[in-house]
Amino acid sequence: MTHRLQEYQPPEWAQSLKLIPKHRIQLAAPGVTPITEWKLPDAPEDFKVLLKRDDYTGSILSGNKVRKLEFILAEAVANGCKHVISAGALQSNHCRAVAASCAELGLQSHLFLRTPAKEASELKYNGNFFLDRLLGAHLYLTPMDVDYKDYTEVKMKELADSIEKESGETSRLVCLGGSDDVGMWGYIRCFDEIKKQGIEFDDIVCACGSGGTISGLAIANYLCGMPYRCHSIVVGDSNEYFYKEINDHLDGVGLTDIQAEDITTLYDYIGPGYGKNLPEHFELISKSATETGVMLDNSYTGKAVYGLRDLMQNKPEVFKGRRILFIHSGGLPSIQTEIMVNSLLPHSTKSKVTFIS
Repeated sequence: MTHRLQEYQPPEWAQSLKLIPKHRIQLAAPGVTPITEWKLPDAPEDFKVLLKRDDYTGSILSGNKVRKLEFILAEAVANGCKHVISAGALQSNHCRAVAASCAELGLQSHLFLRTPAKEASELKYNGNFFLDRLLGAHLYLTPMDVDYKDYTEVKMKELADSIEKESGETSRLVCLGGSDDVGMWGYIRCFDEIKKQGIEFDDIVCACGSGGTISGLAIANYLCGMPYRCHSIVVGDSNEYFYKEINDHLDGVGLTDIQAEDITTLYDYIGPGYGKNLPEHFELISKSATETGVMLDNSYTGKAVYGLRDLMQNKPEVFKGRRILFIHSGGLPSIQTEIMVNSLLPHSTKSKVTFIS
């Protein structure tokens, strides 16, 4: 698959950074994802909301994950890796994108997935979990409450060692969400794409589930003189955790004279917990679909848009202006599960079902 490798040339304004990737593999659909105006339900009338449609990056590869994997898997291929090992929740969008990308590139994916199930009879093969299996991933199911650093990452390294010992083949370990110093370049590149689209706006908003997307966007915005104000809606873990993650990325690329708080603002809208929802989240997801045709997921974009709308309604002073660009990071398969169907259907009152005899 080395023939798929493309030499990567960063934008001029990013060429002073450290750890610049040498290669990229195009995994997303060719071309530029569009920026479109969005009539966000119940948004204040004095705001204009635009969508960067990164849910259009492909079919099963849709979303922000594929932009990160274009750099991560290019590194894996260039280094001769035959296996890719990553982790996430049972319905992880990132893990599904890893499985799909690896299948396309002839690599074997291995996924550590957190689940409350204790035995095989309790598993339901739907949404991303079904796609993982269909795409040929090797799945390793772990308890829900395990710590990534202390448990899952250790198991991932043990698996990589075992594979190399048995076959002589090497593995690329990919952290949660693909949000390492390599994957982050997916959104440095995305920022350059946005700049070239020439659409006027004041603020950028995205979901924050692992930190790579907002890190790339905020670093690129800083390097370009801060033309926009960057915001991220935290949907998992804490603001403190993600400020540290962003600071680690800043250190990684050699920007040691600034702090995360200088280039972005985080807002905690995790609600009941990661992947857990309030009725208001489901109501918004349903209204967005019914009234605008824009699909949101329950873990990331649904919560992020809920947070964005709340800030617009109750804390408009946090924004630089009234023109907001929201990064739509995909995630549709994760709502195609029995639990999500049962949660969303009560809010979908417009649709009617009639039997014709």
